[in-house]
Amino acid sequence: MDEFQWIHGAIAVESVLLAGSREVSAVYVSRGRYDGAASRIQQLARALGVTVERVPDAVIAEHVSGDGHGGIIARVGPRRLVAPDELISRVGAVNVMLDGVEDPFNFGQAVRSLYAAGVDGLIVRPRNWLSAAATVIRASSGATELMPTAAAEVEIALATAAGRGIPVAVAVSEDARPMYEVDLTGPLLLIIGGEKRGVARAARQSANIRVAIPYGRDFQHSLGTAAAAAVLAFEIARQRRHRHNESH
Repeated sequence: MDEFQWIHGAIAVESVLLAGSREVSAVYVSRGRYDGAASRIQQLARALGVTVERVPDAVIAEHVSGDGHGGIIARVGPRRLVAPDELISRVGAVNVMLDGVEDPFNFGQAVRSLYAAGVDGLIVRPRNWLSAAATVIRASSGATELMPTAAAEVEIALATAAGRGIPVAVAVSEDARPMYEVDLTGPLLLIIGGEKRGVARAARQSANIRVAIPYGRDFQHSLGTAAAAAVLAFEIARQRRHRHNESH
């Protein structure tokens, strides 16, 4: 089976080229597109030794459907990953594991928020949505390519964190403290579960910290993964910024 696939859109293609996150075998740019983004992508691709071709729109339509491509597509390989320990061992790092997210668009949206908030690394299970490159790159505005990422089962991630003495926090609603009352300024592995199954049992049992997002009214349903990831990641960023300001 061909592991290469086509991604589309200037943001997606430029992100992959900048990050070096995937092998890029070809870039196609519409003969009718001449702007700053097209010029940047052509220069960047050529500097990396990637073939760039100016092609008719009909050629682009052979590889991607719809008109959301904007006249720029690229043929890319699988996502390059790092070892979990490489992420977890970084001094002071906050890493987030997204576990059980069942929709590639929601996954991409979650990673977009994590990256924007300053999270240092992402851990996913070996079977994950990074293979749905066109969807997740577009949904994340390229963040899935820019974020340092590792793949591991939950148990491996937990053992790696324990071996490094890194606290593990899980986002849950039961027997948890509101996030404003929890010190999230130090190194951390935060695990956020999917909307249907939540956080894996192994993570709930091993966690040092159980953190909840306080609601503004009585509501019995959990937030979606993308929303929860955004709220928690920006609370971590807020706490870290406050600590930094106090120390200076």
